[in-house]
This record gives sequence, C-alpha cells and structure tokens, in this order.
Amino acid sequence: ESLYEIQKQVNDLWQNLLYPVTRGNNTDGMIYATCEMKPSSKIDADKPQVTGQVLFKQCYSYGRLEAIFYLDGFPLDNNQSSRAIHIHELGDLSNGCDSTGGHYNPFRVNHPRHPGDFGNFLPKEGKIRKYKTNFFATIFGPYSIMGRSVVIHEQEDDMGKGNNKASLENGNAGKRLACCVIGISNKNLWEEKLPEVMDKKKR
Repeated sequence: ESLYEIQKQVNDLWQNLLYPVTRGNNTDGMIYATCEMKPSSKIDADKPQVTGQVLFKQCYSYGRLEAIFYLDGFPLDNNQSSRAIHIHELGDLSNGCDSTGGHYNPFRVNHPRHPGDFGNFLPKEGKIRKYKTNFFATIFGPYSIMGRSVVIHEQEDDMGKGNNKASLENGNAGKRLACCVIGISNKNLWEEKLPEVMDKKKR
C-alpha cells in the first residue's frame, strides 16, 4: 500500500511539473493529445504522402491509453500490405522522420514489447480509420510519450519474428513515410473523429 502511495505521489509530481493540464479544467481527469501527421521530407515523391492525425486519450493517472488513427494518403488499391506504426524516442523533425531516433524503449527490451509498438494497420481505400484501446504507453509520469513522435513505416512489422537484429529493434518495418510530434490538445478533435471511426468499425 505504501509503494502504491509513493507511486501516486511521484506521478502527481510529474504531472504538476510537466503538464499544463490539470484535473480542475473541466476534463474530469481525462487528458487528450494529438499528433499532426505529415509526410517525411526525406521520402521520394512517388511514395505515399500520408497526412492526418493520431489522437490519444487517457484518464489521469491509471487509465489505459486509448488512440484514434485517422490517416489519409495511402494508395487507393486494397492489395497493399499493412503499415507499421510506432512511437519513436525523439520529437525532432529537423531531418524529416529520420531524426526521430529509434523506437521509444525505456525498459530496454526487444521489439515488439516497447510501450509504443502499436502494430500493423491495413489501409482501405487509401485511409486508416482505427480506434484502439489498452495500450501500455502512457501520457503520464516519467515514461510519458509526450513530446515524442509517432512514425508510420513503409512496410509491415514482422513483430520480432524476422530472425535478425533489425527485427528485434524495429520489426523490419522499412523506411519512415510520415511522422508527427505528440502534444497536449483539448477534447474537441477526439469528439469530432471518434463517431466516424466507430461508425466505420460497425460497417
């Protein structure tokens, strides 16, 4: 019980130090974040020009992270492979997506057990519209994903089964097509996009 209390106090301290959003701002302890996706300046012109958003929501301080993937710009044919999406260590876009570092891996474990290994997403009609829950990544505390980046890769993630070093580091997901930096937002974007994503899921 005392360990639980210490963990809560540490999280509270991080929350007060790092984030301008607090429980008293009419969000009922729910924190929202957005990542405005843009094509990497380092990819060839004939590659998919991916835009859109990855949105996050999490209840302070022990709720599981939820995410909406709302992305456009993939090829229109439905015979393409899935695309890997991961959180990378740095929010540095000075050299396109190449300067975002490797996978965010605070616990020094092999892929695909990094907190931001979101897996593969199959575009349909040039779009990805997905709502996913129960991620291990978190907005809060010392292992926060705030200020880091989300990267969309050219290929499918082999989920660590590729029998080589790169597989255990990044799933052999290939070049970085697009990326964005995660920042705190209000709830409007989440509330705007969620109905469309959920409606698509039902169909």
